[in-house]
Amino acid sequence: MSGEVTVTGFGVRTAFGQGAECLRRGVFAGIPAFTATTRFDTGPYRTTMAAAAPDGPAAVEDWALRHALAQCGAEAVDMAGLRPGTEAAVLLGIAGDNTSITRYWRTAVGSPLSPGEPGENSENGEGGEDGEDGATVGRAADAVPARLTELLAGRLKLTGPQLTFTNACVASAAAIIHACRLISSGRIDVAVCAGGYLVEEETFGKFDSGRALSRDGMVRPFSADRSGLLLGDGVAAVVLESAEHARRRGARPLATVVGWGAATDAYQIAQPHPEGAGLASAARQALRLAGDPDGAALGYVNAHGTGTKYNDGAETRGLRAAFPERAESIPVSSTKSTTGHLLEAAGVVEFVITMLALTDGVLPPTAGFTRPDPECDLDYVPNRPRSADLRRALTVNAAFGGANTALVLERP
Repeated sequence: MSGEVTVTGFGVRTAFGQGAECLRRGVFAGIPAFTATTRFDTGPYRTTMAAAAPDGPAAVEDWALRHALAQCGAEAVDMAGLRPGTEAAVLLGIAGDNTSITRYWRTAVGSPLSPGEPGENSENGEGGEDGEDGATVGRAADAVPARLTELLAGRLKLTGPQLTFTNACVASAAAIIHACRLISSGRIDVAVCAGGYLVEEETFGKFDSGRALSRDGMVRPFSADRSGLLLGDGVAAVVLESAEHARRRGARPLATVVGWGAATDAYQIAQPHPEGAGLASAARQALRLAGDPDGAALGYVNAHGTGTKYNDGAETRGLRAAFPERAESIPVSSTKSTTGHLLEAAGVVEFVITMLALTDGVLPPTAGFTRPDPECDLDYVPNRPRSADLRRALTVNAAFGGANTALVLERP
């Protein structure tokens, strides 16, 4: 690795609110954010619950996600001290079927989509090209996921290349990994990596129809009585840059990304490999790149931990395969037990949570844990935070289709 990758800024929003302090009061305290959602009628569904921000939009329109991404991106850029016009890549993990969001816009506003947001082109966000053909073009353009990346780069006044990742629940983690590869190879100096998902009815309905959602309003990862996941709001952005570039401009490193890996097990479209083969492969890649193939320096793993029967057992076996000699001694927790599953944003939000665990010396707990499952036999930091003197931590994610990612962070 020719160039060390550092983190110099971040912005984050979950159902707990905006910023790191909200994560500390919620995620690190082990307090689930699940409530009955009011954004849409949950009458037809098996559950009413999600971790949706109480001050979020009544229905998820296109501008809401744009605004949240821009806010988190601006916080990250401000924290890093990047100036307008900086040549920085923008890499975004977002839903590939973005037409679902445009459908909510048309229902709520009843007009063609506009490239702007409320207050940008008009008072309520209406506008766009006149005429039927213009309206069709406007809707089609905004339905392309890459449009959000372009808009985010414009709002942040960054001039580098733009890339969009749509590979489901590893999308924003894949964006971070690609940025690390570009930075470490010397192809770019700075990147802003972001991801976003806001709870909306179409995805909620899909997970509900697949019987993946917990019916009792709780997510209990790794517990014997776990019964499914719940969705949550999540948006975050991080600034990555080469250590040399950060030193030259006097930026303070918050953490170093010392390893990354990605693998596909291609076992089944919706179920993970029973032995967690792809996750183990991604983790081993990340640890080898970090110069620690046995995981000797690891002090914590932020797990994917969805709270489903299939995921948690397979993930446990995958972690055991990744570092067999150390698996039982490394604390593992799932913060989806508090934030919900953030889908495309899971990777970047959990990256921020893992970084805070390193810098604060506190392990976020697995909330809702009730009783052990013989299939899940690691230390899951049940229900209460734990103090820990951490040097390195691993965060892993998985997605439909067998995609897996792993990132190793080190305290500066």
